[in-house]
Amino acid sequence: MIHTYSGETIRFEVTYKKLTSIGLSMDQYGNVEVLAPKGTSDERVLHILEENWDLIQEKAKEMKDRMLGSKERVYEHGETFLFWGRDYPIQIVHDENIQQDHAVFDGERLHIYVKQLDDEKIKQALKRFYYQQCKTIVEKSIKSYQSNFKTKPRSVRIVDSKKNWGTCDANLQLTFNWKLAMAPQKVIDYVVVHEMCHMVHLNHDRSFWRLVGKIMPGYKEQENWLAVSSWKMTV
Repeated sequence: MIHTYSGETIRFEVTYKKLTSIGLSMDQYGNVEVLAPKGTSDERVLHILEENWDLIQEKAKEMKDRMLGSKERVYEHGETFLFWGRDYPIQIVHDENIQQDHAVFDGERLHIYVKQLDDEKIKQALKRFYYQQCKTIVEKSIKSYQSNFKTKPRSVRIVDSKKNWGTCDANLQLTFNWKLAMAPQKVIDYVVVHEMCHMVHLNHDRSFWRLVGKIMPGYKEQENWLAVSSWKMTV
């Protein structure tokens, strides 16, 4: 079926089941399915679609972008990068007199100061910023959740990893991926709690997940954010 609203057109399917309310779902390709109680009128279905139109369009765009994969980054004024779960524009500042290339966040944009207007220099300055911010945010999160544990981590390191968001070894040494600085605070907290729980249970058995769930009941939502959004966490 096709429906046009606010100048946009979507295709959707309706599945009627023994339900008490209408629900919406979207597959990995952005196809919309309406799950409706038997006997629901077409007018009611369309009304629900229109009520959720902005969300449907937003999710459809996310799915499309995800399928296309991460784009090649451009280091120009106005290009956006994730920080703490939100997209912020960058502002390039060319200053030959600075001691070291660096980046500063003012709450609205990321100012990147470089001696040379070179993409690699800009990239490295931004990456150092994320490393520094990740360490600060992670250490603050560890301190916040420490009361849930009898043991403390022996060390905390920020690393560049293509496989893990965090690790904990038998010596209670915790490592975290610098890209976590791009994630929302709750997602960072989840990764921190996950690795701190490994100080008690080194594997992923039921006891481990019970402990994670006890400390952070809504952790699956944070896992889902990483699964859906990790492809955007690039510099």
